Amino acid sequence: QVQLVESGGGLAQAGGSLRLSCAHSGRTFSNYAMGWFRQAPGKEREFVATVNWSGRSTQYADSVKGRFTISRDNAKDTVYLQMNNLKPEDTAVYYCAAKLSFQYYPGTESSGYPYWGQGTQVTVSS
Repeated sequence: QVQLVESGGGLAQAGGSLRLSCAHSGRTFSNYAMGWFRQAPGKEREFVATVNWSGRSTQYADSVKGRFTISRDNAKDTVYLQMNNLKPEDTAVYYCAAKLSFQYYPGTESSGYPYWGQGTQVTVSS
């Protein structure tokens, strides 16, 4: 079974930066595409970014493109989300997700990811 544990959330000021990490265990990490999703209070969970199994393909939501960077270190079984130029509307619980996939573009629908972390809170103050 795959286990995912997020870390790195917290409070930041608008314009600041945070880096989220997600440690993957239980199965071979390099067989899995990884994604970051977020859910703000009163809103549905939404796609943020994905990276394919090799790290060569990434996709981003329009709202974070140019500000967030997803990356992975297959030697450390960890995926990262570097968040720069944070905005108050980035405030949400951020979730790491995994799916067994060797596709170049693994997909952005949350329903396609069977494994999820517990989430980490990111709060951006204006």
